[in-house]
Amino acid sequence: MHNTKEQLPVLMEGDGVSVRMVGWGDTAVSFMQMPAGMDLTPALKGQPDDLCQCPHWGYVLEGAVHVRYTDGAEEKVEAGNVYYWPPGHTVWFDQDTKFVEFSPEGEFREVINHVQQQPSG
Repeated sequence: MHNTKEQLPVLMEGDGVSVRMVGWGDTAVSFMQMPAGMDLTPALKGQPDDLCQCPHWGYVLEGAVHVRYTDGAEEKVEAGNVYYWPPGHTVWFDQDTKFVEFSPEGEFREVINHVQQQPSG
């Protein structure tokens, strides 16, 4: 199986945000673009600990992702880095960023559905 990023179904799009995802087996394969200034923390309010509870494995293509974990630890994942984020994290972006991510599909869809239900800015 394979797809181009353009062939991946769009889950969310607008204001510089693009989330495209296909489910293969039990894995969500996503291509994401986030604009500088995007902070997902407010959209996660109402999740346990107000944080994303889905684990993610991925690769940053361009830009960088700032991550904060349940324990308060923070890190910056830059272009060219692979990553694993366990349940209990939030992310924000200080530059336009593109990344590819792999997640358990059911858990990923739960988080996306929650984010889509939040009031926009």
